[in-house]
Amino acid sequence: MATYNGEAWIKIQLDSILEQLGEADEVVLVDDGSTDSTLDVVAAIDDTRIKVYKNSRNLGVDRTFERAISLAQGDLLFLSDQDDIWYPDKVGKVTGLFDSDPTTTLVLSDAAIIDAAGKTDGSTYFGDRGKFLPGVVPNLVKSKFLGCSMAFRAEMAAKSLPFPHPIPGHDMWIGVINEVYGKSRFVDETLIGYRRHGSNASPYTHQGLWQMLVWRWQLLRGLLMRMVRLLVAGK
Repeated sequence: MATYNGEAWIKIQLDSILEQLGEADEVVLVDDGSTDSTLDVVAAIDDTRIKVYKNSRNLGVDRTFERAISLAQGDLLFLSDQDDIWYPDKVGKVTGLFDSDPTTTLVLSDAAIIDAAGKTDGSTYFGDRGKFLPGVVPNLVKSKFLGCSMAFRAEMAAKSLPFPHPIPGHDMWIGVINEVYGKSRFVDETLIGYRRHGSNASPYTHQGLWQMLVWRWQLLRGLLMRMVRLLVAGK
């Protein structure tokens, strides 16, 4: 989890996560220089499973998630935003899919769109954006990898790190890496409430066509360079 000035929703989100985790699990939380009471709220939860790290300076969303992933110790890594809500059956359903198919390396689900107050009008991320399509090309054209609904095996984290910079989003990068080296599985259920409000941290929404083309080129260039690097390394 990457946090930045998330005091309004961080406790709700962490509570929804922690109640689904075992004693050996961890929440790796990297704060990107919050100036509000985010870290005080986290400290008040007083749960030893939460591992808090602070960036020495503001690094932005992608680099903060990069650091969080690099610090994670588990075999399965779930990405989480600071302001969403995990529904009670999320962890069990996702881990069950990994357990039932060892060849699956990434699982993502649909997400209910909720507002600042946690209310939904019934719309979902994939309902609005269109069904998930696996493969590199479809996701270069229009990425369907929503980071906060994704979980992946540690082997995909190893292939994804370090992130090339710049890239148009850590979730898009991990997704296309997985499409090259792994196998994705989509859960057509809403396993989280995906909160949309006026202060979301992601810079990758509502951009023009030219910027979208630049980002796709950055993503493709990074992918080709990583494939060469892994090939040379024999991985």
